Amino acid sequence: MQNVSKSSAPLCSAPASALACSGDNQAMSSASLPPSSLPVAFHGEDQPGLAAQWQALPAAARQAVQELLREGESQHTRMSYQSAMRYWAAWHGLRYGQALPWPVPVSVVLQFIVDHAQRQTAQGLAHEMPATVDQALVDAGHKLKKGPPAHNTLVHRIAVLSKAHQVHGLANPCQDGAVRELLSRTRKAYARRGEQPQKKEALTRDVLELLLATCDDSLRGLRDKALLLFAWSSGGRRRSEVTGADMRHLRAVGPQDYVYTLAHSKTNQSGLDAPENHKPITGRAAHALRAWLAAADIREGAMFRRIRKGGHVGEPLTPAAVRDIVRQRCALAGVEGDFSAHSLRSGFVTEAGRQNVPLPDTMALTGHHSVHTVMGYYRADTALHNRAARLLDDAE
Repeated sequence: MQNVSKSSAPLCSAPASALACSGDNQAMSSASLPPSSLPVAFHGEDQPGLAAQWQALPAAARQAVQELLREGESQHTRMSYQSAMRYWAAWHGLRYGQALPWPVPVSVVLQFIVDHAQRQTAQGLAHEMPATVDQALVDAGHKLKKGPPAHNTLVHRIAVLSKAHQVHGLANPCQDGAVRELLSRTRKAYARRGEQPQKKEALTRDVLELLLATCDDSLRGLRDKALLLFAWSSGGRRRSEVTGADMRHLRAVGPQDYVYTLAHSKTNQSGLDAPENHKPITGRAAHALRAWLAAADIREGAMFRRIRKGGHVGEPLTPAAVRDIVRQRCALAGVEGDFSAHSLRSGFVTEAGRQNVPLPDTMALTGHHSVHTVMGYYRADTALHNRAARLLDDAE
């Protein structure tokens, strides 16, 4: 079955960089390209206007366009879109026995939804994915286990397909009224069944203290302590923001503290200069960061780096390493639960709620622009600390 997933359809390398997928790639079969870089098929005869514009560019300009599109796109986003398009191609190849057509017909998108979304029947929850197709997707590595995915995964895959059509200027089946209505009703059906998106547990202050207690004075211990405190206390930094932290943006303020300028983030992808870009690193976080930078002799470049055998400081950490550090420290501390790098972000917001920190102050550090979005990071026990819930306490 692995051959089906590789050659059943051309794939999208990313939402933006897919713009450049034309020209020379038309002559190449999808099987001849590495799976991670397979582009969305673009045929000049289908879209002659756009193809002509693209071909009118000199080869150097086309290459420059591709490079700019790729540079302006995060690695996480690119990998996420690649994975989604690989799944679409594999599913369609197994379901229909042919390559994924462009534009994708509305009927195919509707079939994709009912194959992956559960509905209530007289016999219980059901979906339309054939068992043989489901197993083949697992065997090919496109799924971890059989059965329907989380609702958020389904929505994400539809969004990726929609973006691919948008980038290519193709008729977008995901914007069809029937598709949009089915997605809306599906979301409501899941909500009525009480099924909510699964979220990682919040790494609040009490849990953070347990993790910090496992960090000794070794180089690795100093790094992990500095990383955890930097990520948590500066507003719950995303893992890409932690591994992308650079000494160029760190400024000492007085003898003890720092200010870190977050020049680029998920909510500020254009790099606009704004007051909330400047994150304070104070107290314990500043002390831990200073100790790590001195011990590792880091004066320029990435602030958090890999430690090789023999205690040698190596290249910058990858975003996945932040997740690994959180989980390793949880294991050392005997902390049980589903924690990850994102737990630092939700933990900061949840702890701020527990301590009744004004929401604007919290948002200034997290970088959120939407109250609705930041409220989604609160975990359930934060409600117990809501002052409005205790209006009668003084009367007792």
